[in-house]
Amino acid sequence: MAKKKVNQEAEIKVSPKKPKVASKSASSDMPRVASPKVETPNEGGAGGQRNAGIGDESRQWYVIHCYSGYENKVRKNLEQRIETMNMKDQIFDVVIPTQEEIEVRDGKRRTVERHVFPGYVLVNLILSEESWFVVRNTPGVTGFVGMGDEPTPLRPEEVQSILKRMEDEAPTYKVSFHAGERIRIVDGPFNDFRGTVAEINMERSKIRVMVNFFGRETPVELDFLQVEKA
Repeated sequence: MAKKKVNQEAEIKVSPKKPKVASKSASSDMPRVASPKVETPNEGGAGGQRNAGIGDESRQWYVIHCYSGYENKVRKNLEQRIETMNMKDQIFDVVIPTQEEIEVRDGKRRTVERHVFPGYVLVNLILSEESWFVVRNTPGVTGFVGMGDEPTPLRPEEVQSILKRMEDEAPTYKVSFHAGERIRIVDGPFNDFRGTVAEINMERSKIRVMVNFFGRETPVELDFLQVEKA
């Protein structure tokens, strides 16, 4: 029987449904916790193994969606559930991609952590009915991100890119003034002079200000901390 062609450019959406596990019955749409499977000698030797057949090769990174601003709370809630529900053998890590940002306001510098992907959290896990149930029912989680109805894991190169960005990227600056704005110099030889912002160089953390000096407009290059709003 011919298969229906699927559009390759399927829209990415948050999946509220549980993952399909071939060995389980699909008679119910409600998520359920899979029972531990105990091996018999014919299934791989003596002893038992939880969820046999699911090896470390199935350990992948997935993206879950939550309400923006609740990322830290979701991570804390999920980590508590992993601990209390004994899921450390299936859910290994919970990461919020962040980047340091230096905020300069009124001549003061403040370092803050900015979420790179607001509303999203990364989870490293072996996808099963049990792990899906634990993650999906964590307070604040609205669903997995995936193609169609199935959670889609990130590709290894995508994970490496995100983690490398978190580790290697230098802090970015956030300033509260803009070109054309009137500012006051608070440090250096032009202390207490007023001027107009002509240019902001984020890469060098410098600002160029036009100052009236002896009746002439003179450009002065200053550090972000040397100026404040007039």
